[in-house]
Amino acid sequence: MSTAPEGATVGFLVWRLSMKWRVAVDRAVAPLGLTHAQYALMASLHGMRRSGLQPSQRLLADHTGLEALYVSKLARALEAAGLVARTRDPKDPRAMQLSLTERGDDVTGRAITVVQGLLDQLLEPLGGQDSPRTRQFTRELATLLDAPLDPHTENEKEQS
Repeated sequence: MSTAPEGATVGFLVWRLSMKWRVAVDRAVAPLGLTHAQYALMASLHGMRRSGLQPSQRLLADHTGLEALYVSKLARALEAAGLVARTRDPKDPRAMQLSLTERGDDVTGRAITVVQGLLDQLLEPLGGQDSPRTRQFTRELATLLDAPLDPHTENEKEQS
């Protein structure tokens, strides 16, 4: 039985699902000394490193969808905790490159394991992470993420 109100809009359901996920991840990674946002940054760094990248704060902001200023704040806090290293980009002295420290790599690995367990729970009703329904759901989410959203466009149409 769904806990979603009858007639709920897609926007409301997306918001509720994102809040459910954020709260669950926050609770799951708290014993590791992380917040959901810190986990998102560190897991992204982990994945980008596996792809051969050492991203700048700007690239990481673009990748995660977080504001650049927020990524900078998170990176400084993670650096102070000994989990992330911030270095000047040799190609652009204004930019900071981010990387996981050895300790950060260890914490990130443990956090990824915990979050993967949550993902298994979340996707069980769709048949699990490798099910056809989950693959279709993933494609649909990617389509929605690729759709441009500009609140100014709607306001301009209404004013015309």
